Amino acid sequence: WNVKHPSRYARMLATGEMPVADSEHVAAEDRLVERIMLELRIAEGLAVDAIPEDRRPMLAVHRDRGHLEPEALRAGRAVLTRQGRLLADAVIRDLVP
Repeated sequence: WNVKHPSRYARMLATGEMPVADSEHVAAEDRLVERIMLELRIAEGLAVDAIPEDRRPMLAVHRDRGHLEPEALRAGRAVLTRQGRLLADAVIRDLVP
């Protein structure tokens, strides 16, 4: 993440420094969980290929419950319906490893 104070941020940029205060390493499994949590909530949804194979049967369950758009699933994307957006945390919980 970047340095907090705007004047320090600007000063670092002006001198050619990157205004980075700190960073963290995110493990591959955590990146996958973050991706599922974030992308499923956007209008374009999440590519089905991004979901672990052992969790993919839950896509049909949530489609049948009215949480996922059937057309989008046939096209390879998991897109939440209006009802699914209200229950996004439950859908995500079933899709993450």
